Amino acid sequence: MIPEHQNHVVTTIETIPPETITTSPTLFQRIRKVFNRELLLTLALGQVLSLLICGIGLTSKYLADDYHANTPVFQSFLNYILLFLVYTTTLAVRQGEENLLAILKRRWWKYMILGLIDIEANYLVIKAYQYTTLTSVQLLDCFVIPVVLLLSWFFLLVRYKAVHFVGVGVCLLGMGCMVGADVLVGRQQGFGDHKLLGDLLVLAGATLYGISNVCEEFIVKNLSRVEFLGMMGLFGSFFSGIQLAIMEHKQLLRVQWDWQIGLLYIGFSACMFGLYSFMPVVIKRTSATAVNLSLLTADLYSLFCGLFLFQYKFSGLYLLSFFIIVLGLVLYYSSSTYVAQDPRVYKQFRNTGNPVTDTPTSGPLEPSVTYTSLGQEIEEEPRIA
Repeated sequence: MIPEHQNHVVTTIETIPPETITTSPTLFQRIRKVFNRELLLTLALGQVLSLLICGIGLTSKYLADDYHANTPVFQSFLNYILLFLVYTTTLAVRQGEENLLAILKRRWWKYMILGLIDIEANYLVIKAYQYTTLTSVQLLDCFVIPVVLLLSWFFLLVRYKAVHFVGVGVCLLGMGCMVGADVLVGRQQGFGDHKLLGDLLVLAGATLYGISNVCEEFIVKNLSRVEFLGMMGLFGSFFSGIQLAIMEHKQLLRVQWDWQIGLLYIGFSACMFGLYSFMPVVIKRTSATAVNLSLLTADLYSLFCGLFLFQYKFSGLYLLSFFIIVLGLVLYYSSSTYVAQDPRVYKQFRNTGNPVTDTPTSGPLEPSVTYTSLGQEIEEEPRIA
């Protein structure tokens, strides 16, 4: 029996205030949600890296073509020396567990291997230009993207959605459009005297780049950006100095030094140092995969500069390829990735056919860290009953 003195109000759908009824978002609201401030900032950061690579390519071309200074090892050596002077010395003056000696005691052999990988990745790709065509280098250098995807999946436990693979495919389509424009306008493709050797060098260099980028992502997200750059400066300058003394000392002696060559070397070193210093910032904010997708536009910036500096022929396909790559980047950034680092999540991926059951916990669960394409988000997991 319900007491008569109690008032029971039944709320029908007609009595709900209009402001409490949620409506589906409009097309403009959905577009605005995708093109938010974080997305635009991330796109801009990636294009800064592309512009730095464009500067590296232009200064290298002037040194090689106009002054016959083919010294890729020496140019890398200058960059590693700058990293050593700035970041390795910073580690040396630190106290405690972040001191240079403390880091070397714990992880010296790992950074030694990573330094060798980084040096040889740069050397192999630059060396490939002597044997294969420019088109082959541009296409095969994209092999770094599937390498980073696979390594991130298996070693960093990054999980992707269908939209991420679509975005990667669109970016690669834009890259293919750019290479097709090169062929149509008859841009200088190189001689390709030993094309198979050159192609293998590009694939090997792209694989090493992928390994280096994934290791860099792990270090900057779990340890320290300064630690990574300091160790690269230490081991990079040491091993590249040895390689320079063995392989390139004769070419260096033949360089006709003057103030113009000096400025080109300074410009190259500044762009390379800026790339190495700034890339960990972008990788920590996004991921190694996202950074490599952004760098696909670097060749386009070089082409646009070449229209004025080297009288390259223009094709509308260049602009089309640029917008296709940007569209692919927007698709990739539009949805977040996540890390299957929680044991229950990882177990679900390993045993997709069986439901995962866990025993109830008495205390609150630890928050899980979800890496997204636009940074990190902290999410409180629901209690499992």
